[in-house]
Amino acid sequence: MLHEQIKNGIKEAMLAKDALSLKAFRAMSSAFTNELVAKNKKPQDILTDEEALVVIARLAKQRKDSIEQFKKGSRDDLVKEEEDELSILETYLPKLMDKSEVEKIARAKKEELGITDGVKKGALMSVLMKDLKGKADGLMVKEVVDGLF
Repeated sequence: MLHEQIKNGIKEAMLAKDALSLKAFRAMSSAFTNELVAKNKKPQDILTDEEALVVIARLAKQRKDSIEQFKKGSRDDLVKEEEDELSILETYLPKLMDKSEVEKIARAKKEELGITDGVKKGALMSVLMKDLKGKADGLMVKEVVDGLF
């Protein structure tokens, strides 16, 4: 299970004296505990793989947002640190679809729903996000949908 892999990753990072990996694994472990508590479970319980992936995806999104903000603030030292942590988090996430795949699906769904103008763009976006949840980046889906109109 993914939850157990993260716990083992903490031990391995400690033994290897890998501060970056240790920080990333501890962040995941802490987020897992917070998720369990939020679901009224005991902190020593274990998340399912699906629940763990949702938590890791949330952490990855936080890192991406931080990277964007640090770049705006010209804090390259912090950008590098966040990017390194993000790369560790992404090793546990499933590979997301690329833009061409999303575009193909969006065009097909647009035809299927008979949407011809930008007024119903929100409806298309809603259907696509439901279908592509966990398979594609939401910002990319929005970009593709905006490009269709």
